[in-house]
Amino acid sequence: MDETAVGSLREALRGSVVSPRDPGYDEARSIYNAMIDRRPAAFAQCVDVADVQATISFARDTGAQLTVRGAGHSGPGLCLADDALVLDLSPMRWVRVDPETDTVQVGGGSRIGDLDHATHAFGRAVPSGIMSTTGVGGLTLGGGHGHLTRSYGLTVDSLLSADVVLADGSYVTASAQSHPDLFWALRGGGGNFGVVTSFTFGLHPASTVGVALTLWPVDRLPEVLRWYREFLPGAPEELSGFFAVLVVPPGPPFPEPIHGQKMCGVVWCHCGGPADDRLAELLAVVNEPAPPAFHFITPMPYPVLQTLFDTLLPKGLQWYWRGAFFDHISDAAIEVHHTYAENLPTGLSTMHLYPVDGAAHRVGADDTAWAYRDAVWSAVIAGIDPDPANAEAIRRWCVDYWTDLNPHSMGGTYVNFIGHGESPDRVRATYRGHYDRLASIKRAYDPDNLFHANQNIPPAPE
Repeated sequence: MDETAVGSLREALRGSVVSPRDPGYDEARSIYNAMIDRRPAAFAQCVDVADVQATISFARDTGAQLTVRGAGHSGPGLCLADDALVLDLSPMRWVRVDPETDTVQVGGGSRIGDLDHATHAFGRAVPSGIMSTTGVGGLTLGGGHGHLTRSYGLTVDSLLSADVVLADGSYVTASAQSHPDLFWALRGGGGNFGVVTSFTFGLHPASTVGVALTLWPVDRLPEVLRWYREFLPGAPEELSGFFAVLVVPPGPPFPEPIHGQKMCGVVWCHCGGPADDRLAELLAVVNEPAPPAFHFITPMPYPVLQTLFDTLLPKGLQWYWRGAFFDHISDAAIEVHHTYAENLPTGLSTMHLYPVDGAAHRVGADDTAWAYRDAVWSAVIAGIDPDPANAEAIRRWCVDYWTDLNPHSMGGTYVNFIGHGESPDRVRATYRGHYDRLASIKRAYDPDNLFHANQNIPPAPE
C-alpha cells in the first residue's frame, strides 16, 4: 500500500492509521501469540462506526485484503495477514451497564476484563472465557464458554443483539426481531458476516464465587479422570470445573514441594451462595479417586477469578493449539491423556477439558450456529513456551496429542480452538449440518467474501 493510499485513509478516519513507516508499527502488529509474525500494510485504528465504514469502503474500493482485529487473542493470528489492511477495533473499548433492563452493551474492541469490571459493580456477569485479556468480540462470535457455562450457558446464549457493519458498508442491528438470519449466524459462526461494533447481552447474578483448585500427581490421572467424567455431569449446574494437565508453577498458592511437578487437576467454580461453604460441601468427595497433592478453596470476586491466569500466560508467548468436542470421555481417550500428560514438553504447555453441558444443553440444537449442543466437554491442547526455539517442539506435541485423541472425539471443535495450518475441512466439521445454512447467509451478507481472514465459510454458490 503506497503512501498516497495510506494518506487518503488517514484523511477518512477520526482514528489513527499506522503503516510500516510509523514508530508504533511493531507494537501494532504484536498480538497475544508471539508465534505469529506478520507484516500488514497498515492498521486502521477505528474509534467509531464511521471509521469502520470508511475502512471497509477503502478496502472494497482499492481491493486491499482486509482483516479484523479485536483484542488480538486469535491463536492462529487470523487478525493479521502480510500486506493486508487491518481494521483494528481495539480503540472501541467501552462498556455500558443498564441496571433497569439488566443488560450490558460492549464495544467491539473490549476485553473480558472490561466487561467483568463493569458488570461486577452491579452483582452481575456475562458467561465468557477464563482470561481477562481475551477479546469479547472473537470469543462471542465463536460461541464462548468458561466458568459460568453450566450455570448460564454459552456467551452467545446471553447475546440479545449486535450492531454490525456489513461488507457493503451498511449498518444494521441484528437481533431475534431484526435480521434474524444474521443474528443466528453471529452466534457461533465467527467473523464471517460483518464487523460487530457493539454487543448487547443479558446479565446474570454473579458476584463472589467459590473457587477451588485440586491437584493430583500425574500418575493418578486415569483414576482421577474416570472419577471426574462421572462426577461433574451429575453435579449441580452451579458447580463448574475444568480438568487440566499442567506443570505446577512456582509461587502461591502452591507449596514449594510440588513446584515444577507434573500434575492433573480441576479448577472449580461455584456460582451461588454461600459460595465457599457450599463448594466445600460439594467437593468433600475429592479424595475418592486418589488423595490430592493439593486442595485449596476460597471465596473470590468473579473478576479476580477471571484474572488468575493472566500473569502466568502474558502476551508474547509462543502458542500452538488444537481442540475437540466430547460427549463422553472413553477409557481409550484417558490413556491418550495420560501418555501426553506424562510427556508435557514445556512448563506452560497444558490440556483443558471445559464442561459445556448444564444450561448450554437447554438451548435447541438449531437455535444458534453453535452446532454441538450435545457436547459435554470442549477440549483444548495448547503447546506454550516463551522461547521461539521451542516452537516446533510444542507444535509437534500438540499435533501428535490431537492426532491420537481426535478418533475418540465427536469430530468437530470449538471454532476458536482451530489451530493455524489445519484443513478447511475442520471448519465444516465444526458446523455439522449448520454449514450449508451459514454459507447461504454468507452469500446474502458478504457475497464476495470480503471477510475471509477467519475460519472461513465461503459464500454458497448462486
